[in-house]
Amino acid sequence: MTTTSPAPATGPTPRPTPGSNPGSAAGSTPTTSKAPGTDNRRGRLLAVALAAQFMALLDAFIVNVAAPTIQSELHASGAGLQLVIAGYTITYAVLLITGARLGDRLGHRRVYLFGLAVFTVASLACGLARGTGELIAFRLLQGAGSAVLIPQVLSLIQRNFAGEARVKALGAYSAVLATGAAAGQVLGGVLVSADLLGTGWRPVFLVNVPVGVVLLALAFRVLPRDDAAALAAGRARGLDLPGLVLLGAAVSLFTVPLVLGQQEGWPLWSWLSLAAAVLFFTLFCAYESRLARRGGAPLIAPRLLRSPGMGLAVFRVAAVMAVNAGFLFVVTLHVQGGLGYSALRAGLTFAPSAVVFGAVGLTWRRWPQPLQRALIPGGFALAAVATAAVGLLLRDGGDGGLWLYAALVGVGAGLSLGFGPTLTRALATVRAEDAADASGLLATVTQLGQLTGVACFGALFLHRLESAGAPGAYSSSDALLVCAYALASVAALGAVSGLVRLRR
Repeated sequence: MTTTSPAPATGPTPRPTPGSNPGSAAGSTPTTSKAPGTDNRRGRLLAVALAAQFMALLDAFIVNVAAPTIQSELHASGAGLQLVIAGYTITYAVLLITGARLGDRLGHRRVYLFGLAVFTVASLACGLARGTGELIAFRLLQGAGSAVLIPQVLSLIQRNFAGEARVKALGAYSAVLATGAAAGQVLGGVLVSADLLGTGWRPVFLVNVPVGVVLLALAFRVLPRDDAAALAAGRARGLDLPGLVLLGAAVSLFTVPLVLGQQEGWPLWSWLSLAAAVLFFTLFCAYESRLARRGGAPLIAPRLLRSPGMGLAVFRVAAVMAVNAGFLFVVTLHVQGGLGYSALRAGLTFAPSAVVFGAVGLTWRRWPQPLQRALIPGGFALAAVATAAVGLLLRDGGDGGLWLYAALVGVGAGLSLGFGPTLTRALATVRAEDAADASGLLATVTQLGQLTGVACFGALFLHRLESAGAPGAYSSSDALLVCAYALASVAALGAVSGLVRLRR
């Protein structure tokens, strides 16, 4: 049975006052009474939406563990293997904003179902691929399905939850983001090691098929039908094709060298591509500003970027994702390459960090009110100290002992405090009609932050390792220590941004 989503607010949402619940000012106005079963319906909606988010995020990491087996069985070249792994990420990052706008125009429920169907079919095709070329093509399609699907999750939360319910939903969203990466590495190690029925790497893709089919059936029943007035407003805005082309070009030119540059040794084309990305992004901003002045419907509404705290939120989300992804990547390189851990053991190493990230994301709103204003700078500061501690504990080729897990808990708690309150408070000031734009913007920033973290800190780690000459646990731990200090520096910048916000 489906329900009708609440009509969006028509005016700007008031900014929450200091000390107030940041979720109470968001989007639609909560009613004072609830129809029987409303909480249950919304709970099912959230569970279905976040399950798809988790599955798509999982797929960005699960393939990494299967890469050696894929290369061996398909006789893939180095470049081919890179595209198998990175193809998903490239199309995912490039099409996220487009996916958000399509949800605004065609309906979040309809586009969610379409994106989930594409992702599920592409997963089946990946699992049955007979060669590298086929696998690359289907990975690109898989990423496109995710790009259409993922922005609808935040939009559904924005349009169907209000007040404290929205804060809780965003906490669950943060928890899913945290656990997806670590779970991908663990599940990938389990599936490849099991070699089910002699299928080798194929289960890392095929596992999505039954899950996707079940989610499609549930989503068809649970997701509310799209509001006709909201759809009419979305269609009236237009699609802004020039803006899509300019932004798509900018993101593509930025993403491709970040994904492939390290493996190719950072050739000239990668630097030219990054420079061109800056140029296209500048052109995009100029075009969007001009379109808004002429009364048009820009891809990202300027009023969204002018929402209180949105600029800082974009920086903090990018910083959290860069530190989180970069940390996972370089520590994985060290424990697998330097310490000789199996893929499964390496994945399990991050379990404390992922669990605590999720737990903090679900509970921070219930912490004492005097602490609320200090959560963001305090979280970033804790992450800075904890990441540096991980590097120090693993120096000289040691395994860190029990103190390592304490430091990993600090990393998870700190990054969660930097991310959860930032996301909630930023979305609390977004008007309902801008929900799709906000979803696409923050989802894109999240993805680009992850790519930047992996590329920059991964390049630093590998450069230090190569400079050491002799590979081994000692050289690897030295490279990790340098990266840990760099990661701590980025987290410290996040803490400074939080202090700026405190002083306002």
